[in-house]
Amino acid sequence: MSELVSTRIRSTAAKLGLPHLAEALTQYAQRADEAKMGYLDFIDLVLSEELAVRDDRRFRQGLRLSRLPHHKTLEDYDFSFQPELDPRKVKDLATLSFVEAKANAALLGPPGVGKTHVAVALAVAACRAGYSIYFTSLDDMVRNLTAAEATGRLTSKLGTYLRPAVLVLDEVGYQPLARAEANLVFQVISKRYEKGSIILTSNKTFSEWGQVFGDEVLATAILDRLLHHCGVISINGPSYRLKNRLAAIEREQNDAA
Repeated sequence: MSELVSTRIRSTAAKLGLPHLAEALTQYAQRADEAKMGYLDFIDLVLSEELAVRDDRRFRQGLRLSRLPHHKTLEDYDFSFQPELDPRKVKDLATLSFVEAKANAALLGPPGVGKTHVAVALAVAACRAGYSIYFTSLDDMVRNLTAAEATGRLTSKLGTYLRPAVLVLDEVGYQPLARAEANLVFQVISKRYEKGSIILTSNKTFSEWGQVFGDEVLATAILDRLLHHCGVISINGPSYRLKNRLAAIEREQNDAA
């Protein structure tokens, strides 16, 4: 390939918004030459590589905007530590069929069992598949919506929680809500109903949500919309955090001995 042609291709690629092609042109040409590719195979290679780079860039940008606390995947989750949890149920959610159907997923159990880890892993998988995601704890969402309502910006702020294809709502039930706060949560759940997915974690059973939201009728209305299309997984095993802390204490004692 002549230098003149290479320069022209790089310039055209840059104008078309194909920066990776401009950078990797020589490498592509070498691969095509070594494999004795035909013209169509070469075009297929270039377009496939450019798409992969673009998808990876979109994925990393999506994670950056998601506010996820970490980017752990299901491969990082120790299912052997939770023998009562059926991995098939979690992996079924990981197919993201519930996201495609604009349904929900609920992960219930005591603190420390890995609910947030699974929720984040599902969100990461959704992001890689091209869905927009946003992570928040229930308390943070309520606090932000309450502040926005006080300054006349509620409609705008609601958009933060309504726009993403997947909203991860963490730690539902850790703090009881006032009636006005529970009404804000109802607005989010109601407006997202059958329009976008919610992945939530909670340390409370659904029968206890009346206490969380301070009103049985309001809690029932929230659950009615949330559970109409929802996969529910309960994780009732030991705490990972307690396990790690006990292991650290044991190491310290052994070192001291």
